[in-house]
Amino acid sequence: MKKIYLNLKRFDIPRTFGGINEFNIETYSEIITKGIEKMNFDLPITIYFQEAHLINALKVNKKVNIGCQSVHYLDSEVNGPFGAFTTFRTANSMKALGVKDTIIGHCEERNDLNYLTNNGTTINVNKVLNEKIKKAINANMNVLYCIGERDFEQNKKYDVLKEQLLVGLDGVDLSKITIAYEPVWAIGPGKIPPDRDYILDIVKFIKSIFAVPVVYGGGLKKDNAKMLASIEELDGGLIALTRFGKDFGFYLDDFEEIVKTYMEGLK
Repeated sequence: MKKIYLNLKRFDIPRTFGGINEFNIETYSEIITKGIEKMNFDLPITIYFQEAHLINALKVNKKVNIGCQSVHYLDSEVNGPFGAFTTFRTANSMKALGVKDTIIGHCEERNDLNYLTNNGTTINVNKVLNEKIKKAINANMNVLYCIGERDFEQNKKYDVLKEQLLVGLDGVDLSKITIAYEPVWAIGPGKIPPDRDYILDIVKFIKSIFAVPVVYGGGLKKDNAKMLASIEELDGGLIALTRFGKDFGFYLDDFEEIVKTYMEGLK
């Protein structure tokens, strides 16, 4: 079955503070969650919220999967350390809230990890993400694992993707994994997105290494929904912003139209 994912990014910040939230925290999560639940889609939909929205979203949710935005690479253990992991969001803390899904390895998370060093030595980002994935799975969470090449890595994209897969998923229960292919070089204003053949080639390459579901993580939009739906090997897509320009943000009506367009392309 095809899957739709929704990453709400910094939707806990009001527009007056430079964000895109037009409501208070409780109202926003309720509007989004209940609004999508009312839509008659025969597809599983997973929404990744910030912590500020999670509790209320879980409270009002009936049929939409509610997820968090990544987890820490360390966690509490029974008869072991309780933490405290101050400032970090652990998988068990999310499990305690009732969260069953998480997104790990998004390009923004990878960029952040690239700044970290271990006693002056650059860390292996894929190994850190591997630890995060293992902690999530230990907490019985489903993981959307994002991989993708940057602009200066396009000439060696297969090597880059292979390392992200083999290192990031080393020793992992693949039954809990979905891959989101995120062509980082194509994300942003004025960038030219990959065409159908490029995406199909990458999806086949990923599935030649691991037999797991693969969705398009470069932005499922109305403009590319039917094209992505026409790729039989692709198992869905990831939506973030639904509108760009001066009124950029997430809009429920636009979301519904994107998903409907995608479903029409599946017929």
